[in-house]
Amino acid sequence: TQSTWGGVEPDQILHLCLRLRAMFYSLFIVNKPGSLVYQQDFTPGASLTANDTIRLASTFHGLHAIAAQISPQQSGIKGMLKYLASTGIEVLEADTFKLQCYQSPTGVKFFLVADPNTPDLEGILHTVYELYADYVLKNPFYELDMPIRIELFDFHIDKLFSENRRLMQIQAI
Repeated sequence: TQSTWGGVEPDQILHLCLRLRAMFYSLFIVNKPGSLVYQQDFTPGASLTANDTIRLASTFHGLHAIAAQISPQQSGIKGMLKYLASTGIEVLEADTFKLQCYQSPTGVKFFLVADPNTPDLEGILHTVYELYADYVLKNPFYELDMPIRIELFDFHIDKLFSENRRLMQIQAI
């Protein structure tokens, strides 16, 4: 028989530990030409240099474009079925991280790097896109394809990720 710890089964303890470990590392927004327009780290003390951040974003943009071009689903899809065509890399999973990408209809890529155990990255990226549409694109002072330096957008991004972190910890308990 398995022993319990305070009435909690070992499988539940493991599940709790994995859920508490679930966390977000970085958010990137890359415009259609491939320039990094926004980046935010969510792990204190583990940030990349500015050059490494730009290099990472442009490398992912290039890989995303190549994947979209070499996809076998790409050929022969026209007209109303064009939405079925591959748009590139959507998820990249490794032992130490998971990268999830959402490409908007205008070609802007939102990608999030997180712990592999973090759930629902796609839903979070759709929420980031909604915040982008509400606080960046509707801002009369923002110029397209320029770096995003809008305090209200930063505030809502911080709020979104801190709430999601808190909810994951509550769900784990």
